Amino acid sequence: MAQPPDDPKTARMVAIFAERRFERSRANQRLRARMLVWSIRTKVVRNLKRALDVSLASAAIVATAPLMIGTVVAIKLDSPGPVIFQQERVGKDGETFGCYKFRSMYVDAERRKAELLAKNEADGPVFKMKDDPRITRVGKVIRKLSIDELPQLFNVLKGEMSLVGPRPAIPSEVARYSYEQLGRLNAIPGITGLQQVSGRSNLDFKRWVELDLQYIVEQSLWKDIEILTRTIPAVIFSRGAY
Repeated sequence: MAQPPDDPKTARMVAIFAERRFERSRANQRLRARMLVWSIRTKVVRNLKRALDVSLASAAIVATAPLMIGTVVAIKLDSPGPVIFQQERVGKDGETFGCYKFRSMYVDAERRKAELLAKNEADGPVFKMKDDPRITRVGKVIRKLSIDELPQLFNVLKGEMSLVGPRPAIPSEVARYSYEQLGRLNAIPGITGLQQVSGRSNLDFKRWVELDLQYIVEQSLWKDIEILTRTIPAVIFSRGAY
């Protein structure tokens, strides 16, 4: 065993070093404990969110089945083309998936988009046009009431989307994102979100991103329930939708 130094100054320095080493050890233990608690909390919240998604999405599919069947008939009678429009979207961590929607546009909509870019009414990388000529008669109604997004309930069941989260963007939009805007990809995309209940299409893209990032930081089960509750009147009164 090492003998304590005879020099009082040296002995004091050794004591200080040992005390600081002990404090660092305790700090590391506290840090590890906090990280463990955070990890457990994150996993619990994620599992509860998934359970909420599956249960509510399943119930919503059953409840809206007659509405979806009526929408299918209306689309088929209104214009030629498939009833379901599947578009590649970017999900969490940049993973792509096929996002389902009831077709609300004519089948040549993607080709005609290039002709309308000069009339884009939104800022940033997104495209929005209030009187978009590519939208069908039925499409105007189902988009106004967000009925066109009901098939995304099946995306939720597949785990590709959540009921609440940032709206999924198309790859060409994500390719133009700044570093800060890429933060939107840190959460599973949702059918509705903080942006949808805070102005929808009336918001500029900068504010849109701010709300999405705010949700990601604050997300919790109660936050999701609050947003879902606020979504109902937002859809009924079609706030800022086009």
